[in-house]
Order: sequence, then structure tokens, then C-alpha cells
Amino acid sequence: MLKEFKEFAMKGNVLDMAIGIVIGAAFAKIVSSFVADLLMPPLGMLMGKVDFTNWFVNLSGLAGGPSDFATLKAAKDAGAVTLNYGVFLNTVIDFTIVAFAIFLLVKQVNRLKRNEPAPPPAPPTHQEVLLTEIRDLLARR
Repeated sequence: MLKEFKEFAMKGNVLDMAIGIVIGAAFAKIVSSFVADLLMPPLGMLMGKVDFTNWFVNLSGLAGGPSDFATLKAAKDAGAVTLNYGVFLNTVIDFTIVAFAIFLLVKQVNRLKRNEPAPPPAPPTHQEVLLTEIRDLLARR
């Protein structure tokens, strides 16, 4: 059983997958930082100095608890139940950027792959030869 596991773990596709997961996790951190630290601040400023991370609904206020908190951190520190749609928006933007970057990467890899030559056409069958001759005879009429 140990030998079988070793053979499985040493297969090229398993190692490729492990490398891909590690690189993907690092890439996701880079994209998250790009969105949170570089993209969202100017976008929030263009929208009237809005910080998307502080877009939330305080559900505790609906249940008779304190209703106003200036920031999401203040609401969480107070133990308020919140619906964090700003954080969700950041996550959706992260995903969109990651998906687009992967799309561009796959597109470039596919473009760099060598195109295999098309297989030669199959020789015509006896029936196809006869039908071609009949067509040519009818076209001469």
C-alpha cells in the first residue's frame, strides 16, 4: 500500500497540481492586496470617498440593539450582527480579476502551443468517386 501511495504521489500530474495550488494561493493574495490596497481606494474616492469595507447593514439594530456604528470594525467589536455587503463586493471584484487573469494566461498558453497538423483527408470511397463522376456528367448537360 505504501508503494502504491508513493507511485501515486510521484506522478507528474499530482506534483503539477500541488505546485498549481501553491502558486494559486500566492497569486490570490497578490490579487486581494491589489484590489484592497490599490484598486478600491481610488474607486471609493471617485464615488465620493466611500470605503467599501464599511458598507454593511446592522441587523442588531433591527432587533432592538444599537443601530449606528461608524465602521464595520466598531460594529464587530460591539458584537453586532452585520450583513457585510461591502466586503462581499470586494471579494467579487477579487474573483473577477483572478478569473480574468487566468483567462488571459490560458489564452496565451493556448496560443503558444504548437498546432498539430490536420490529419490528411481520407481517400474517397468507391461510391464517392462514382457520385462525383455522375455529378460532373450532369453538369456538362
